[in-house]
Amino acid sequence: MERTYIKDLESKKGQPVVIKGWIDIRRDQGKLIFLDIRDMTGYVQGVVLPAKTDVAKAVMETASKVRPEWVVAIEGKVNPRPEKNIQKDKQNGSIELEITGITVLNEAATPPIDVRSDGREIGEEPRLTYRYLDLRRPRLQTNMRSRHTLNLFIRNWLTKESFTEIETPILTKATPEGARDFLVPSRIEPGRFYALPQSPQQYKQLLMVSGFEKYFQLARCMRDEDTRGDRQPEFTQLDLEMSFVAREDVMALNERLLIDLVKTLYPHKKIQQIPFPRFTYKEAMEKYQSDKPDIRTDKNDPDLLAFCWVIDFPFFEKTDKGGWTFTHNPFSAPKPEHMDWLMKGEKIGDILTTQYDVALNGFEIGGGSIRNHRPEALSKVLEIMGHSPEKIRTNFGHMLDALGYGAPPHGGIAWGLDRLMAILRNEPNIREVIAFAKTGEGRDLMMQSPAEAEPERLIELGITVKKK
Repeated sequence: MERTYIKDLESKKGQPVVIKGWIDIRRDQGKLIFLDIRDMTGYVQGVVLPAKTDVAKAVMETASKVRPEWVVAIEGKVNPRPEKNIQKDKQNGSIELEITGITVLNEAATPPIDVRSDGREIGEEPRLTYRYLDLRRPRLQTNMRSRHTLNLFIRNWLTKESFTEIETPILTKATPEGARDFLVPSRIEPGRFYALPQSPQQYKQLLMVSGFEKYFQLARCMRDEDTRGDRQPEFTQLDLEMSFVAREDVMALNERLLIDLVKTLYPHKKIQQIPFPRFTYKEAMEKYQSDKPDIRTDKNDPDLLAFCWVIDFPFFEKTDKGGWTFTHNPFSAPKPEHMDWLMKGEKIGDILTTQYDVALNGFEIGGGSIRNHRPEALSKVLEIMGHSPEKIRTNFGHMLDALGYGAPPHGGIAWGLDRLMAILRNEPNIREVIAFAKTGEGRDLMMQSPAEAEPERLIELGITVKKK
């Protein structure tokens, strides 16, 4: 008999069915044994009735042995519940499964953590160590499926706006553009290294040079950053780039996407103000002492979403050594009225960038800018930052060459998809919306990584490890 998913049982009243899943709860009441069974679509209560035949006795015997988390195939008949026993607030509350057969597909050891509870009462270490069990809990199942729904919505929405989803490389080149890179040694070329991408920043600009005009990607990004509680060494961005646009075009498109996303997927949530209010960096710092202000009028309302834009950031800031560095990334363009200052190297501290950040409830969920699409402007930024012509050529020669072959004006943005998802799901941190999360220190407790490499591999790679 073909398997029936639990969500479809109410349409099978009076019919025999086979369901497959996990034992969620077992309740032995002597003559009756109740089994709550779950699959990826939901829950149903089944009952094993008093045994009157040899077949029924065998079913009762198996039912008396099964335990929570055992994997089973259940044969049964879908019976309507008496009117007085209907549970209208529960899935399958109008039916009960009369169990006529049980096949144990796999037994299960007693789980070291409770997978039916909310999980918030359990420490992070056991939850992440047994993450494959932790993910069974209903809250995390809902979070992961909600994330899929959000990703699908974004893909469909941007596709209708004529964007093309393009994957970019994971093995790339280390360049000084912000955070520390993870390095990957090359076996074939000893002493040389790939880098894992901090973001697809350079690739998405190169795609604009390639003539795609509208690109997006749900991109995996890796940054070797210092320990922080709500940070992961690998995370996901919604990354997009557009050609022939100004700042207003990119901001308007992203604002529409965010509004449509919330109204469609989270209609019970209220967006505090549409259009999103805007603050200059100076205004935000003076009024809220933050460049990602929390402007909610009621911070006790978990379903209130207060989006805002922050614009007009300083392009450069002083380093500890007295030089200049960028505030966001070196590929941003200055505001058009400040381009002349940039090219002349004048009033560097006063130059404002085309950077725009979108904040939500006190968290930055996205940031982008219009880019320098002329090679001489990018070179000037790198020069102001103290890079020598040789270093500029070594690190960014490919970008300068590409921009010299007819690069259109372009700009884009990257959303922190994990952070947005956590806020929408009312979760306290991003680990609750990432399937296989790491600790705040970047350790994978389930896979026990990072781990030492086999000595033979290190020799093969020409690497010597010096213990601290």
